[in-house]
Amino acid sequence: MALSLDSFNTRATLQSGGKTYAYYSLPKLAEGRFPGVATMPYSLRILLENLMRGEDGVTVNSSDVAAMASYDAKNVGDVEIAFRPARVLMQDLTGVPAIVDLAAMRDAMVALGGDPRKINPLQPAELVIDHSVQVDEYGSSRAFARNADLELERNRERYALLRWGQQALANFKVVPPDTGIVHQVNLECLGRVVFTAEEDGVLVAYPDTVIGTDSHTTMINGLGVLGWGVGGIEAEASLLGQPSPMLIPEVVGFRLVGKLHEGATATDLVLTVTQMLRRRGVVGKFVEFFGPGLNDLPLPDRATIANMAPEYGATAGYFPVDAETLNYLRFTGRDEDQVRLVEAYCRAQGLFRDNSSPESVYTDVLELNLQDVVPSIAGPARPQDRVTLTEAKANWEESLGKLMSVAPHDDQDRYQDWLAEGGNHHVAEHVADGSIDADHFASAVTPTGYSLGHGAVVVAAITSCTNTSNPAVLMAAGLLARNAAQKGLSTKPWVKTSLAPGSKVVTDYLDAAGLTPYLEQMGFYLVGYGCTTCIGNSGPLPEEVSHAIEAGDLIVTSVLSGNRNFEGRIQSQIRANYLASPPLVVAYALAGTMDIDFESEPIGTGSNGEDVFLRDLWPSNIEVEEAQRNGLQSEMFKSKYADVFAGDASWQNLDVPDGDLFAWDPFSTYIRKPPYFEGMTLEVPQRLDILGARALGVFGDSVTTDHISPAGEMVRNSPAGRYLTENDVPVSEYNTFGARRGNHEVMGRGTFGNIRLKNRLIPGVEGWYTRHLPDGEEMAIWEAAQKYQDEGIPLIILGGKEYGTGSSRDWAAKGPRILGVKAVIVETFERIHRSNLIGMGILPLQFADGASVESLGLTGEEVFDIAGISGELLPRQRFEVKATAPDGSVKTFGVISRIDTPIEVDYYKHDGILPYVLRQLAAR
Repeated sequence: MALSLDSFNTRATLQSGGKTYAYYSLPKLAEGRFPGVATMPYSLRILLENLMRGEDGVTVNSSDVAAMASYDAKNVGDVEIAFRPARVLMQDLTGVPAIVDLAAMRDAMVALGGDPRKINPLQPAELVIDHSVQVDEYGSSRAFARNADLELERNRERYALLRWGQQALANFKVVPPDTGIVHQVNLECLGRVVFTAEEDGVLVAYPDTVIGTDSHTTMINGLGVLGWGVGGIEAEASLLGQPSPMLIPEVVGFRLVGKLHEGATATDLVLTVTQMLRRRGVVGKFVEFFGPGLNDLPLPDRATIANMAPEYGATAGYFPVDAETLNYLRFTGRDEDQVRLVEAYCRAQGLFRDNSSPESVYTDVLELNLQDVVPSIAGPARPQDRVTLTEAKANWEESLGKLMSVAPHDDQDRYQDWLAEGGNHHVAEHVADGSIDADHFASAVTPTGYSLGHGAVVVAAITSCTNTSNPAVLMAAGLLARNAAQKGLSTKPWVKTSLAPGSKVVTDYLDAAGLTPYLEQMGFYLVGYGCTTCIGNSGPLPEEVSHAIEAGDLIVTSVLSGNRNFEGRIQSQIRANYLASPPLVVAYALAGTMDIDFESEPIGTGSNGEDVFLRDLWPSNIEVEEAQRNGLQSEMFKSKYADVFAGDASWQNLDVPDGDLFAWDPFSTYIRKPPYFEGMTLEVPQRLDILGARALGVFGDSVTTDHISPAGEMVRNSPAGRYLTENDVPVSEYNTFGARRGNHEVMGRGTFGNIRLKNRLIPGVEGWYTRHLPDGEEMAIWEAAQKYQDEGIPLIILGGKEYGTGSSRDWAAKGPRILGVKAVIVETFERIHRSNLIGMGILPLQFADGASVESLGLTGEEVFDIAGISGELLPRQRFEVKATAPDGSVKTFGVISRIDTPIEVDYYKHDGILPYVLRQLAAR
C-alpha cells in the first residue's frame, strides 16, 4: 500500500524501542481547522486516522477526511466512508466457506483467463478453529480426549482445506483445533493494539483494527482495538483489498461510576448493560464506555461487556486504551517493546485515556452505577431479557405458561415404545389456558428412577468466550463447587455438565488454584477448548433423559455462561435457555431445576442433614481475589501461546492437497465447489425487475440468523438429513450444520430449517415448512423453493422488526440465494444481515411510511411485483410494490431500498460482492 496523499499535512514521527515510526497525527489535524477532533469519541478518532492514512484519491478523498473530522455528534447525517481494517479474523464455521469461496474464485479466475494467484488475502488474515468440537463425552476425565478425537474424525476434510489454504494463500494463518475460542485467543494473544507495516520503505504505526466473521469479534474492543463482526461475504471482500463501506455512526456514551458490590459478577454487569442498551436502541451505532468507573474495572470485565455488543445491538462496544490496557498486555506475555509502542503511539495520538483526558462528546449518554448491579440471569430465549435472581422462579413460571401454550402434543407411539423399555410416566393436570399452578407440572420417571418435570435443567455448561475469558467468574465457579463438595452436595444426575474454556490458560490457573478437582466432582470436566454449547454443539442428551422429555412432553431448560440463548439454538429438545454467570451455572446444576427461589429455598441437603442455601456456597470477593493471586500467573500465557500456529501431531500429519488450485472431491459431503461463479463473464449483468414473485415465508418479529441459517444438529427426516442419507452418510455421521458449511447442497436444504421457526403461511406448525402457491400444498421450504425454481417463479421473504439479528452468519444470506430469494421485505434489519443480503445479490427492502405486513393486511398468498430495479439504482431508493391477492384485488405500498451506499449499489449490480471483486481483479 502506498503512503497516503495526506492532504492536510498530518504526517509525523515518533521514537519507540530504538525505532522511528511515521504516523498520521490526529493532534496535527485538530490544530488546523478541526478542533473538534480533540473531543471526538475515541472510536471515531480511530476511524478518522484510518481515512487519513488511506487517502488515495479514489476510495478515500480529502473530503472524506474533512467530513469525518467535522463530526457533529448531534447531527451525524448519512456520510459514507470506506474503512480498511488492519486484519481479518475468522473462526472455522464462517472461515471454511470463506476459504471455499476463495478456492472457487481461483478456479473462476482461471476460467476468465487470469492468474489464480491474484486471489489472495491482501492483508493479514487469521483463522482460529474453535467452533467444531462437540460435547459427546462429558462428566469424565476422558471427555476432552474423546471429543477431540471425534472432532478430527468428523472434520478431517474441512481441516485439510484449511491446511491447504495456509500453504497456498499468502497472509493467512490458522490456529489449530483444541487451542481456544477465537475471541479469547484474539484477546490474549493476537490483538496488537498498535500495528506496524512498511509502506514505500517507511515504517508506519497505526491502530490495530479488525473485522471478523463472527459477530462477537467486538470482544477485542475491551483491549482498545476497534473491531466488529461482518458476514463472511464482506470479510472475503476485505481480504481481497476492498474497503468496507459504512456510514459514520452515531456514538452512544455509556458512563460507568462506582464499583461492583459483594456477590455481583461481570456476567451480571453485562446482562444489565445489555438490557439497558437494548431498551435505548443502539442498532447500527457505536457504544463507548467512559467515566470514573473504568478506573476499577479490570480488562477481562471490559472484554466481557464488549463481547456482547451484538446482544445489545451495537456495531461496537469500545473501551479506550489506558493504563489497565498496558497492564493486561504485559501480564498476558506481549513483547515489552510492543507494549511501549502502544503507550507511545496512543499518547501521541490522543488515544490514551486517563483521569485528565477531556470528556468526549456523544450523541446520547446513559449512566450506570456499578453498585446497582445485582445477580441476574437472562432468558428464556433472548440475552436482553434480564431477570434478577430473586425474580427468577416467578419469571420461569410465567415463561412456562407461555411455552406450554405452544408445546407439542404427546407422541403416543414414542410414549408406548418408551413404556415398553421400562419407563413410567404420568402427566399432571394443568389448566388448558396455559396459566400455571406451581404444584401441577408434567413429569416423567426415567428407567433409573429419578423424576423429571417441567423446568428440569438438563444442560449446565460453563462455555463461551464471554465468560471463560474472565478469571474472576471462573474462579468463583470453582470456589462454589469447592464449597458444595465440602458440604456433601452433588449435581443432579439428569444434568449434562461441561467445562469448555476459551484457552488452555484457564485450565492452568484452575489447576494452580486447586479448584479443578472440585469442578470435576460436580461433573464439570474439561470437554474441549472451543465454542460448544453456546452455538448448539452441546451434543445429544443422555438417552433416558431424551426419552423422558419426549414421553412427558416436558419443557426442559439449559443454563449456560454464554452470550446467545435463542430458541432452538442450544439443543433441539430444550425449549428454554438461560444465560448465567459460571458460578450460577454450577448452582443450577446442583438444584437441577429452574423452579427454585435461591433466596428462600435450599439448593440441597448437606451431608449433615441440614438444608444448604446458595448464600452458604457463594464465595466472597476476597476469596475470588485470593484464588486469582494464587492461581493466575503471567508465565501461563507465554507458555500456552509460544507456538500458537503449530498444532499437534494430528494436525501436522493431515493429508493436504498441493498446488495453487484446490483439488475438489466430487464425492465429498463436506466441501463442494459453490455455484456462485458458474457462467460468469467479465460483463456486468443487467438487474431485472422482480415480477410475479411468491412469498416463500412470512415471518414475525425477531427472526434471527439462527432461524434462517442452518445451525446445530441435523434431523433425519429433514431435507438436509435426507440428502446425506441419499449420499450414504449414516445418521451417526451427520455431524452438525456448522461442520458442513462448505457444502451448499446441505446448507441450502437447511435454510429456514430451525425447528422453532414459525411461518405464517402455515400457522400452527413449527419448523421448515411452507405452502406452495397457488395450489396450497404443504411441504418443506427447500422443496417448495425447488418447485418454484422449476416454474421460473422468483421468491421473496416478508418479515417484521429486527430481521436477521444474531450471529453474523453468511449462510443466512447464501442460503436464501440458493433457494432463489430475490428480495426480503421487512420492517427493520439487523446491520450485518442487511449487508450480507446485498453481498449475495439479494435486495433488502424496508416497509415505508411505518407500514407492516399486519397494517397492510398481507397474507403472503399474493403475487408481488417490484418495478424500477432495472433502471438507475441509487442508495435508499424508494420502490412501489404491487401485491395481487387471489381474489384479484390489488394493494400497492412503498418500500425503501436498504442498499445504503454507492459501493453497495455496485455490489448489487454485479449480483454480489464476490463477482464484483473477481471482475475487478480479472481486469487488472
